[in-house]
Amino acid sequence: MKIAIYGTGAMGSVYAGLFKEAGHEVWAVDPWAAHVAAISADGLQLDGASGDRRILGIHATTKIAEVGGADLVVIATKAAGVASAARAIAPQMTSETLVLTIQNGLGAADRIAAHMPMDNVLLGVADGFGASLKGPGHAHHNAMNLVRIGEIAGGPSARAEALATLWRAAGFKAQAFDDIQQLIWEKFLCNVTFSAPCTVFDMTVGELQAHPERWAIALGAMREAYAIARAKNINLTFDDPVAYVTAFGVRMPAARPSMLLDHRARRLSELDAINGQVPELGRALGIATPFNDTLVAILRQREAAFEGTSA
Repeated sequence: MKIAIYGTGAMGSVYAGLFKEAGHEVWAVDPWAAHVAAISADGLQLDGASGDRRILGIHATTKIAEVGGADLVVIATKAAGVASAARAIAPQMTSETLVLTIQNGLGAADRIAAHMPMDNVLLGVADGFGASLKGPGHAHHNAMNLVRIGEIAGGPSARAEALATLWRAAGFKAQAFDDIQQLIWEKFLCNVTFSAPCTVFDMTVGELQAHPERWAIALGAMREAYAIARAKNINLTFDDPVAYVTAFGVRMPAARPSMLLDHRARRLSELDAINGQVPELGRALGIATPFNDTLVAILRQREAAFEGTSA
């Protein structure tokens, strides 16, 4: 199968590497010219959870037009890059091309819909994954758990099942789900709990949970998102959201959310797709969101100083 990974940062590089090892024709598409040049010249160095090795034969380019028609395009950019990715991908799609978009937060489908038909677009959730780029052509794989795949509108899907099978054959744990929105929202609640609060207070997940006053702020932000999920009739699998997000955090006390890592590197983060979504949705539904209003205002002020840096 011909697979294009649009956005081969840390996670995208892991996807590209494992799909190449599974025998597919893989194209890594990324704007970072030095990363693309290193993969083209010397292959992708991948180490960590899935083993330490150099993977040769990945086609790397900064331009999706060089790929030609692909059977599968995985959009692995950050949330802010989804719209531009969709705009670039749309002219290259055939009637058979499937698009799988995997991001944190909400709104990826809406951003894609502005630039292409949604008939062949599916949503993915990467649960319990971690990766980082060590340099051009070098990715470290920290952890891997489950890739969840489903149709935007929900329901059983043969092609979601086929994609899950494809990912499993490449060494990932993957499963198709009838209600992907449920999974997106369950991850979103965890992201809202930890992303902005850990970033504002410059704390790991465990440090945040151990600080009563700051943990109360994080739970306040989560409860606002939970109220929105209930108002939107999202079919969550739990009745106690505090217990759910607490258990999530306990499993990874040393973790630093990607938003915090972005701010430490003075990069624009996925704020608008995570905590920034809560005030926006709250206004539409008449739900007050003072915790997220405050966290987002603080972080937007900080990010204003990052303007001109790469997201």
